[in-house]
Amino acid sequence: MSPPTGNVDAEEIGRFDALAAEWWDPHGSSAPLHRINPLRLDYIERQCGGLEGLRVLDAGCGGGLLSEGMAARGARVTGIDLAPQALAVAREHARQSGLEIDYREIAAETLAEEQAGSYDLVTCLEMLEHVPDPAAIVRACGQMVRPGGHVIFSTINRTPRAWALAIVAAEHLLGMVPRGTHSYQRLLRPSEIATPAREAGLEITDLTGLHYNPLMDMFRLGPGIEVNYFMSCQRAGQ
Repeated sequence: MSPPTGNVDAEEIGRFDALAAEWWDPHGSSAPLHRINPLRLDYIERQCGGLEGLRVLDAGCGGGLLSEGMAARGARVTGIDLAPQALAVAREHARQSGLEIDYREIAAETLAEEQAGSYDLVTCLEMLEHVPDPAAIVRACGQMVRPGGHVIFSTINRTPRAWALAIVAAEHLLGMVPRGTHSYQRLLRPSEIATPAREAGLEITDLTGLHYNPLMDMFRLGPGIEVNYFMSCQRAGQ
């Protein structure tokens, strides 16, 4: 297969493909994702009023953890990614789980040209910090959602506290995620998502932080977006 081109980092794709076999191991390299997935799903449901019957696009779906969670809650899910090994894992796990999810190896910008205004909800979680041009992904997500629909992003803020906690502590001291997963230069301030989101016709409706307490070894959602955060948006109209 030829190396990926365009708005994609071949090194990042290789990193996620290398971890594909561990994607569904709750004690492996994806353990933090398994632990926060119920929080992510609950947040998404609160923002869009439930998932039952919604047509959903999961951009940057990886091995399908979020996609399966949304499908299990009644959504009709399409998951897209450019990491072929991760997609292969996602397809096989969905088959074993008895869930019908349409997984496609396609860029968000390409799908936006094919499927403009087609989805009730678009999710793009823990992806923007891994691409060369995150604003292009934000605009594509905005293009794919229907009027009145929701788009939800999550990423890591570019702050000294985020560098200390999400990179130094999480990657180097606690070993919660593999070293090199995140680059500080690619982390995103909320304004760097909000600007292209508004350009794409989206209104920012919520900002919520994701917090980790190392003493209690527990994640929670709440005020404060200095490290990890969710941004919920809605397209005007019905």
